[in-house]
Amino acid sequence: MNTRSDERGEAAVAAEGPKAERALGSRAPEFIKARRALHLSWQVGVFVIGLAVVAGGVILLPLPGPGWLVIFAGMAIWATEFVWAQLVLRWTKRKVTEATHRALDPRVRRRNLLLTTAGVAIVAALVGVYVWKFGLVTPWNIREE
Repeated sequence: MNTRSDERGEAAVAAEGPKAERALGSRAPEFIKARRALHLSWQVGVFVIGLAVVAGGVILLPLPGPGWLVIFAGMAIWATEFVWAQLVLRWTKRKVTEATHRALDPRVRRRNLLLTTAGVAIVAALVGVYVWKFGLVTPWNIREE
């Protein structure tokens, strides 16, 4: 029984069955793990490739592009070899699943719909006041008389 959760009152998730978590550790081929120097160079290569992918994702964060997706891809590359990355990915998957379940709650969906509708109504009112007062003129071409 897997009882790992940061939230109180949640049901424990069973680790048995088809969705059982994989064992932690290196997923390198056996002939690589059998030789210490080869395994160390394998780990360095995986780390460098993962670092390059994560760095690319960090660069994409302020730019248009899938920054977070690339960062998680780099973490997945690291998770093929490093236990700490495997634990971070397991924690991230658990949190995303919990957030998905919370977002699908009908009360939360109704609240989000009401807040979105109120926000759109406020923005529409502000745009209406602007058009009523200044017409369809861009703000930098308005002349006060």
